[in-house]
Amino acid sequence: MKKTSRKWKYRNTSLLILSLVVLFLVSDTDIAHALIKEIGSYGYLGALIAGIFFVSTFTVAPASVVLFHLSQNFNPGLIAICAGMGAVIGDLLIFRFLKDGVFEELRPLFRRYGGGYITTLLGTPYFAWLAPVIGAIIIASPFPDEIGIALMGLSRIKLWQFITLTFVLNSLGILVIVLLARSI
Repeated sequence: MKKTSRKWKYRNTSLLILSLVVLFLVSDTDIAHALIKEIGSYGYLGALIAGIFFVSTFTVAPASVVLFHLSQNFNPGLIAICAGMGAVIGDLLIFRFLKDGVFEELRPLFRRYGGGYITTLLGTPYFAWLAPVIGAIIIASPFPDEIGIALMGLSRIKLWQFITLTFVLNSLGILVIVLLARSI
């Protein structure tokens, strides 16, 4: 007998939605608050861990709290560098998951429903340089990085360029936040 494995067509998209729902449900629990406090006690390693969580919509607030507390006792430049390295890890995970999983799953839906307009827009030379620029602005801002990462994922940015850009932009954005927190 020949075994055929059935592949779930929208597995990555479903996992993304499920993980966001679970994260939303547990984000305001006592366990989550205790975990945030614990991460803040790890110094520069805590900054790296906070940086990983700094890039997501649902975890940016607790990560900012950790960075705020770390800014009171540690060197702001080193906090920004460590958190920037963590943010690269978080952004890279999101980038790979979106580019290799979700985008590939949703591509047939875009082609079927309005794909002509979207394909035309994505194929223009303006999009080729505008998408990474808008994505970089979003990543440098204190807003969560998912939309900026998605724009960069749709463009033809190389992996090393993505890593370098997200490190510099996240580190600078975190440095501004840490310096503002320290001045309060």
